[in-house]
Amino acid sequence: QVQLVESGGGLVQAGGSLRLSCAASGHTLIVYRMGWFRQAPGKEREFVAAIDWSRDNAYYSDSVKGRFTIARDNAKNTVFLQMNSLEPEDTAVYYCAAVRRPVPHLVASYDYWGQGTQVTVSS
Repeated sequence: QVQLVESGGGLVQAGGSLRLSCAASGHTLIVYRMGWFRQAPGKEREFVAAIDWSRDNAYYSDSVKGRFTIARDNAKNTVFLQMNSLEPEDTAVYYCAAVRRPVPHLVASYDYWGQGTQVTVSS
């Protein structure tokens, strides 16, 4: 099992920045990829970004490409999501997720999930 704990959410004005963190614990050696998803009120959970744990591969949704950056610190088993130029449309609960193999960037593909952290962007 892998446990994931997110932190760093909050309230920010449009145009501002936030950095989310996701700390992994447990059997982290089995993790192939970690990702961030988000869910806005009344909407389905959607892919935001992902990074392979042992390769220099990062993936982004079109809606955040150029504004968000995903990074990892393998020594600390932590993944970060730096969010710049935030927009009200980025308001959502952000979830960290992990998977044991290379998979499509779909909610159903990921094995482990954190509890989520709220990000609110005011206009």
